Amino acid sequence: MANIKSAKKRIKVIETKTARNKAIKSKVKTYVKKVEAAIAAADKAAAEDALKACIAEINKAASKGIYHKNTASRKISRLTKAVNKVA
Repeated sequence: MANIKSAKKRIKVIETKTARNKAIKSKVKTYVKKVEAAIAAADKAAAEDALKACIAEINKAASKGIYHKNTASRKISRLTKAVNKVA
C-alpha cells in the first residue's frame, strides 16, 4: 500500500480511469455485437445503421486514447467489409 500522499492520489486516479476505459470498451463491444447480429440476420439496412453508430463509438474511443488509432481503423475496416459482404 502506498504511504505517500501523491502515490495514494495516483491510485485513485488510475481506478477512475480504469473504470471509464472499461465502460467505454464494453459499450464498443455492445455496438459491435449489434452489427454482427444484423449481419447474421442478413439484414443489410439494419447492419448499415448499426455500423454507422458503431463507427462513431469506435472513433470516440480512439480519440480518448482507449484504443490506438490503428486498432480502431482495423475494427472499422473489418466490420465494414463484413457488412459489404451481406447481399
